[in-house]
Amino acid sequence: MSEAKSPLSRRAILWAPLGLAAAGGVGFWAMLRGMRDGSYDPRGVPSALLGKPAPRMALPPVEGIELPTIAPEMLASPGMPVLVNFWASWCVPCVVEHPQLVALQRRGVRILGINYKDKPADAARFLVRHGNPFQALAADAEGRAGIEYGLYGVPETYLLDRQGIIRWRWAGPMMPDTLSAELDPLLRRHA
Repeated sequence: MSEAKSPLSRRAILWAPLGLAAAGGVGFWAMLRGMRDGSYDPRGVPSALLGKPAPRMALPPVEGIELPTIAPEMLASPGMPVLVNFWASWCVPCVVEHPQLVALQRRGVRILGINYKDKPADAARFLVRHGNPFQALAADAEGRAGIEYGLYGVPETYLLDRQGIIRWRWAGPMMPDTLSAELDPLLRRHA
């Protein structure tokens, strides 16, 4: 025997989609309002690791690329801060970001690369075609390092101070204005 639904429960079922749509509309309105007054930051997802030591793990080298792999002791550098950059050959924003990494490397900034969920041959072709800004390179084929860092996607870059403490995180491609407005002052401060 099935019981007939009361008129109240039928009404609730009919109003539920309207309530969800209203909640979504309020969230969208809040985002638009933040964009208008400048308080909305699409990259504003905070990292739980800011102010903490960078995850230290042994990662394998990228096969076929003659660079040392990232050793845990490379994450702290007595002379200068270090950038850790997650990237992949299949990532279009990584192509956009790459000239900034090459420019930083030419300026003497130490950059450690973590090749994220990529095929080694594709990674090698990418570096031959676009240049190699990395002092050391490790493979994160299964995404374990990405999980440890709290990675949202590639590209993503972390600035580590001389003690290996994460001081800055940039989700998405770094552009020239990112370097001048965000990263350069931090590099000077932590040098």
